Amino acid sequence: MRCLMICTEKLPVPPVRGGAIQTYIAAVAPRLARHHQLAVIGVSDPELPQRETRDGVAYWRVPGGTFPLYLERVLDLLRDWNTRFDVVHIFNRPKMVLPVQEALPGSRLILSLHNEMFRPEKIGADEAKAAIEAVDRIVTVSDFIGRGVAALYPEAQPKLQTVYSGVDLARFMPLWSPEARRIRQRIRSEHGLGGGPVVLYVGRLSPKKGADVLLRAMGYVARRYPQATLVLVGSKWYGEDRISDYVAYVRALAARAPLKVYTTGYVPADKVHEWFAAGDLFVCASQWEEPLARVHYEAMAAGLPIITTDRGGNPEVVRGQGNGLVVEEPSNPEAFARAILRLLGDADLRVQMGRRGRALAEERYGWDRVAGDIRSLWERG
Repeated sequence: MRCLMICTEKLPVPPVRGGAIQTYIAAVAPRLARHHQLAVIGVSDPELPQRETRDGVAYWRVPGGTFPLYLERVLDLLRDWNTRFDVVHIFNRPKMVLPVQEALPGSRLILSLHNEMFRPEKIGADEAKAAIEAVDRIVTVSDFIGRGVAALYPEAQPKLQTVYSGVDLARFMPLWSPEARRIRQRIRSEHGLGGGPVVLYVGRLSPKKGADVLLRAMGYVARRYPQATLVLVGSKWYGEDRISDYVAYVRALAARAPLKVYTTGYVPADKVHEWFAAGDLFVCASQWEEPLARVHYEAMAAGLPIITTDRGGNPEVVRGQGNGLVVEEPSNPEAFARAILRLLGDADLRVQMGRRGRALAEERYGWDRVAGDIRSLWERG
């Protein structure tokens, strides 16, 4: 079949600036291209050519900017291209469905949702219902996202299917592997992390991600583990190190913390795995109803026990899985501290959870499985 994926207007594919959707597409596209003729449309970037074929995938790039401008450029490309596609897979933009259907009549449309894009402030009810009618299937990254769509539009229920995301099992190596141990020693030495336990946070620095709550929790942790280090990996936005008011606030909290806090700033996507190798446990401190942060899969692959929040889709891959703990009071620093202290105080439990996480990653969350699920959706029409 001839298939097309259309990315969002935010970040380029491959993920030279990071991004969960971009990482997803870059991982599954070459696997799908082994079975079908595949093209990907995304935004242009100074580091990427406007057109190229990479790993069997044809990439076409247009300038990004606002969604209306990007949509018009995508539609112009489709009209100029004048190519028929059997399947068009649109990522995270239900407002793109009807214009693409008009430009490519006869194509089967599939919509992937990585966020709550059917909320009323994002799309009107009439357009939402028409988009749901137009697509063959709505793929969601968590049951939480699917439930949200069905609550607003019950007619979408038969078309909903959760396909959990994945992780590069070769890049994110488990802590006990020789290569991960070498990376761990190097990172800890280069950045002066010391020999104490390292609590790891990886994500954007924004209020809804909760780095400030985690920082306050470390005050309680320091009473029993003054030699511990909190490592905050990330910046305000993908690919940049601009200091926002919130980033400045987090750094001020870090400067006053009673233990060592190391902030990395922006880390390129191809280097993030090294920081997972340096940690002893991973904390996702999300305060918002997160769709399901992909860092959970990365922590699992790295063999790190997870502490996450009871927010959105996050607990779906942790609660009852034996790979971590779920904080039921995300806004309470003491609740995080209790979870962190429990893991720091029980090395056997950390190892048990870390090994269980790696096993889950290998069994359920490799990119081969994700690509296989997508391929099944494409081919069953």
